[in-house]
Amino acid sequence: MSDTPVAPSVSFAEFPAVTTAEWQARLARDLKGQDPAALRWPLPDGFTVEPFYHREALTALGGAPAPLPHPVSPWLNVPAIPVPAGDGRAAVDQAVLALAGGADGVHFLLTDATAFAAHYLAEQLPLARTFVGYTVADKPDVLLSQLVDAAPGTAFRGFLRFAPGPVPEGAELADYRAALRRCVRLSSGMPDFRALAVNGAFFGNRGATTVQQIAFTLNTAAALLAELPDAETTLAEVAAALHLHVAVTPSYFPEIAKLRALRRLWATLLHGFGLPASLNANLRIHAATASWTMTTLDPHTNLLRHTTEAMSAVLGGADSLSVAPFDALFAEANDFSSRLARNLSILLREESGLGQVQDPAAGSYFIETLTDQLAQEAWLQFQRVETAGGLPAARGQMLDEIKAVTTETFRRIASGQQVIVGTNRFQNQREQFSFHPKKLLRSSTFDVTRAAYPTEVLRLATALHFERREKKSKRAAVVLLGTNTNQVIMETFVQMLMPHERPEIAASHPPGTLSVLYSSPEEATLMYATPEQFQKFARFIYQIPHEKQHFIPPALLSSDLATLHEAVRVFGFKEMKVQGYTTEEVLARLQGR
Repeated sequence: MSDTPVAPSVSFAEFPAVTTAEWQARLARDLKGQDPAALRWPLPDGFTVEPFYHREALTALGGAPAPLPHPVSPWLNVPAIPVPAGDGRAAVDQAVLALAGGADGVHFLLTDATAFAAHYLAEQLPLARTFVGYTVADKPDVLLSQLVDAAPGTAFRGFLRFAPGPVPEGAELADYRAALRRCVRLSSGMPDFRALAVNGAFFGNRGATTVQQIAFTLNTAAALLAELPDAETTLAEVAAALHLHVAVTPSYFPEIAKLRALRRLWATLLHGFGLPASLNANLRIHAATASWTMTTLDPHTNLLRHTTEAMSAVLGGADSLSVAPFDALFAEANDFSSRLARNLSILLREESGLGQVQDPAAGSYFIETLTDQLAQEAWLQFQRVETAGGLPAARGQMLDEIKAVTTETFRRIASGQQVIVGTNRFQNQREQFSFHPKKLLRSSTFDVTRAAYPTEVLRLATALHFERREKKSKRAAVVLLGTNTNQVIMETFVQMLMPHERPEIAASHPPGTLSVLYSSPEEATLMYATPEQFQKFARFIYQIPHEKQHFIPPALLSSDLATLHEAVRVFGFKEMKVQGYTTEEVLARLQGR
C-alpha cells in the first residue's frame, strides 16, 4: 500500500449553487439598467464574445471536451538568437551563456546557413541533450547535413524552420521539395527533432485574424502533406517531422483558444489524410511573442505585452516559447533586455506554477466555447482556400484577405478605436529616443510589418523635421510613411481637435498611393505619390541604374535642398490638403508641441 497521501477532492459546498437566471439577475442589478448586450466583445473574426457564460455553454458543445494532450514536462524556455552573416561563433557563445542563465534551449535565426560553424556548436553544446532550433532562409538540408557531420550518430533535440523570404512555407514548394525531403530523411531516427515547420507566425506577424491564422496554417500543412511524400519519403514520415510555429499577440483569451483550436484541428487534418490518431499527440507547437504588436515608441510597454502573450502561449499548450527582448526592434542584442526576456518564462513557471497543470483552460465555459467557435470558423476558412486550389494557387487570395484586415486595423488605430499604449494613446510627448530616428528609418532591418508602424514612422519623421529646423540644416529629406498613411494622419488629427475647431477635412490622395513627408529647414509638407513615382524618385536620388531590377528604396531619402526640391516637383509628388491647417500645424499638434 502506498504511503503517498491522497489529495482530497475539491469541494465548495459552503457556497450554494447559482443558476443561470440568478447570475443574469445579478448582472442586471449591477449594471443599473444598462443593457448587458452593451458588454459584448466583437472580435475581428466576425463573431461576438458574450459577457457571461454558464454551464449551458458546455451542454451546447455536447458536454465538456476532453483535455488536450500535453507533454508531462512544462514548456521549454527557448530564447531566439539572431546570427548575422559569418560563422556565428559569437552567437554560439551567447547561447551557452543563455543556457547557463536559465534558458532550456536556444533558437538560432541564421542569416547564412552554409557558413554556420556547426562543428564549433557541437563542441560547445551537448546536442543530444540540448534543445536547439534553427531558422534558415535558404538551403535547410545543407545546414542539417553539416550538423549531422559535426555530431555523427547524435539524435538532435529541437527543430528546423525553413522560412524562404516573403512567402509562407508551402507557397513555393516546387523549388524546395527536394531539400525538404532530404531534411526528413536526415532527421529519421530523431524522435525529438522536427525538421519541417508549418509557419503560422508568417500570418500572425502580418496582422491576420485569429481564424485566418489557424486556417492558413492548416492550408500550409496540407500543402506539405500533399506535396512532399514520394517513393523515398512516406506520408507518415512527413507528418511526424512537422511542427507548428505561431505568433502570440496580447489578445489574451483568444490566443489561449487559438492554440487549443489548432491542436483539435490538427487531429482533423491528419484524419483527412488517413493518418493514425497516434500522431496527434506528437504535435509540437513553438510559440513566439508577436512582432506585429511590438512598438518602437515607449518600448518598455512591450514588457507588458510579452507577459500576457507568454501566459496565453503556455496556458494554451505551447511546447516551447521564445520571448523577444523589449528593445529588439531598434537595439543590438544586449544582456539587460535578453535577461528580462529569458526570465519571463522562469517567473511564470517557478513563481506562478503555470506548468503544473495539463490543459489548464479545459472546462472553462468561456474558453471551451471560444475554442469551438474558432475551430469551426477556421475549418470553414481552410476548406474555402482548399476549394480555391490550396497553396500555392490560392496564395494571392490569402494575402489579399490579410491585407484587408490590416488596412482596417490601421484605420482603427488611427481613429483611436484600437489602443496601443504609448503609441496612439497615453504617449510620452517628451520621450527621448534611445536610438537615432534617422539611422533607424534608413535601416533595411527595421520591421515595417507591424500594427504601430504608420503611427511610429510619423512620430519619427516629424521629430527629424523639427530637429532639422532647429539646426537650420541645408539638406532636405523625404520620408516614406507608408501606404495611405495620409488618411491615418487626418483621422488621428481630427480626433485631437475640439468639436468647435473641426473644419472640413478632405483627402486629396487616391487609395493605394504612398504617403510621404517632405521636410526642409523651412517647412514640412505631407505628400502622396504612386509606388512607381517613388521608385523612380529614389533611383534618381541614389543614382541607381534601371538595369538593377531588385532595388528596395529605404524609408528615408535625403539630399541637398535644391536637388530634392526639384526631384519632388519633377516626379509628380502631390501635396495632401488639410483644409484650414498647414502641415506644420498638423505635425506640431500631433507631436504635442
